[in-house]
Amino acid sequence: MAYELSMGWRYLYAGRRNKTMILLAAISAVIALAGLVVALTSDGHSPLAVLLLVPGMILTVVFGMLAFFSVFTSVSILGVVLGVAALTIVLSVTTGFQQQFREKVLGVNAHVIVMKSSQDFYEYQDVMDTAMEIDPDVLAVQPFIFAEMLVTRGRGELSGVAIKGVDPVRVTGVLDIEKHMEEGSVESLKLEPGPGELPPIIMGRELARKLKAEVGDDVTVVVPLSNLDLDTFRAKSAAPRTRKFRVTGIFYSGFDEYDRRLMYTSLVECQQLVGRGNQVMGVELKVRDVERAGVIAEKLGKRLREPPYQVQDWYELNHNLFDALMLQKLVLVIVLTLIIIVAAFNMVSALIMMVTDKTREIAILKSMGSTSTSVAGVFQVVGICIGGVGTLLGIGIGLTTCWVVSSYGYRLDPKVYLIDRLPITVQWHEVGLVALITMLVAIVASLFPAVKASALRPVEGLRYD
Repeated sequence: MAYELSMGWRYLYAGRRNKTMILLAAISAVIALAGLVVALTSDGHSPLAVLLLVPGMILTVVFGMLAFFSVFTSVSILGVVLGVAALTIVLSVTTGFQQQFREKVLGVNAHVIVMKSSQDFYEYQDVMDTAMEIDPDVLAVQPFIFAEMLVTRGRGELSGVAIKGVDPVRVTGVLDIEKHMEEGSVESLKLEPGPGELPPIIMGRELARKLKAEVGDDVTVVVPLSNLDLDTFRAKSAAPRTRKFRVTGIFYSGFDEYDRRLMYTSLVECQQLVGRGNQVMGVELKVRDVERAGVIAEKLGKRLREPPYQVQDWYELNHNLFDALMLQKLVLVIVLTLIIIVAAFNMVSALIMMVTDKTREIAILKSMGSTSTSVAGVFQVVGICIGGVGTLLGIGIGLTTCWVVSSYGYRLDPKVYLIDRLPITVQWHEVGLVALITMLVAIVASLFPAVKASALRPVEGLRYD
């Protein structure tokens, strides 16, 4: 095999070193190094780092290959490099979006939710006891109410909100609101208002900005349609029911939909607000392993005998979002894999031209006793080397770009993307999968030129000598 490796490298190497390309590669490397220095010294928060490092790396690779390899070989490797780098970056970004949405959803939502089809959920304590006994992985439970309301500060600022009534004692065991608090604390919900005092409420940062509210300010919650009899559609009173609250905390989850609309108050206050008495909308659970949430939900549903109860885990509640993200990731992977396949066609054409150019050398090798398998091995080595070098360089460029962009913290419009920064998460099994796919494509692409070279007869190569 050492013979095939030696011959394959000889065919790849241009036979000379292009000093101009070496100089250009050195200049590009300096530019990339300058971008790296900027990224490190500015903690990554500089667009100049991205503008210098990424193009500098690509140009260094391009000029470096042209300095030592032939043009055909360099073009073939460059196609693989760009395809692998693009696929690595896109996989990291799409995985980052998946994990960010998952973290945001699980940050302010429970892992399993039990709801009832009818409006008479009074037996929630029994359901909570059953949920705690159903599986040892169930860590905590709490009842809740979720209602659509209007909130105002009385200065013209009015916003539609979703108010969630929670158990002040149990909420920190079920939801991770406390780690998202910027001002105040979730513990403030435990405070029972005295005579003349207002009940506490917590809101998202974007909602607070819209209302121009701060901790300590008063807000008025309006219950829509509470002045109407929904059976006869006649007004029961002149104005809808209202209630004042005092802002005791502001949270920021990073998920715009929650930060702009969500408010938390105690369960008792919310029950009084909606006028339901001692009933709730549902019971929510926190489990030790979120991957087992679906199994626990299924067990609990069987125990409670669905219907009238409906038990759903966090993924089922948000399956449209996560299915869309997975479909987007799959489509992008397929599209970007086509870049690698196009690079494989360039590789095939380059190898076929190499076989045509080396016809005389192949004939001499065969006349000296070289076997067809050995000749095929030479060109397979060439194809594998092109794929291997392109894969290593592409993964290097892709991972470095991911690190720089992640450190820079590229801002997004939260109204469009729901999160405020571009998330990047590198998963090594995905990087390994990219490398494996690229190498398989390179091996398959090298088969046809290798077979063509091995089928060449010595007499055809030496006919005109």
